[in-house]
Amino acid sequence: MSSKIFVFTLFVFAFSTAFYSAHLYAADSDSHSSATKSEIFLMLTSADSETQMMALILVTQAVNQGGKARILLCGEAGNLGVQNNESPSFRPLDRSPSQLLSGLINQDVVVEVCGIFLPNRPDLSSDDLLDGVVTARPPDVAAYMLQNHVRFLSF
Repeated sequence: MSSKIFVFTLFVFAFSTAFYSAHLYAADSDSHSSATKSEIFLMLTSADSETQMMALILVTQAVNQGGKARILLCGEAGNLGVQNNESPSFRPLDRSPSQLLSGLINQDVVVEVCGIFLPNRPDLSSDDLLDGVVTARPPDVAAYMLQNHVRFLSF
């Protein structure tokens, strides 16, 4: 009879431990998901308008679904952050990358040009940037990138 009691006690102990561990894991997961929601950090460098469009569509969708985003425009893609920049429209939205970027700026998405963008274009200054677009500070960008909840995308 004592072996049955031992087996029963062992079973109760194992079940209680598993149940308690599962409860703690679920509580821990819930607290992390609400406190540190993922953010998208898009580094856009492509000069190709279609690539720019797809990258901005994805970020727009994420923001529309409640996510947060930050965009860094470098190289030829930096021109998206300059006033009077024209880019082609794409179906099925019949909108351009410039229009999507403006929409994201209006939704309070942080949009920056690389810190070396303006200094290497003597014909441009910060006055030529779209309202809401600023020059990035590399230490700030690096600190942001190192946060665990930031997902990095590069197009």
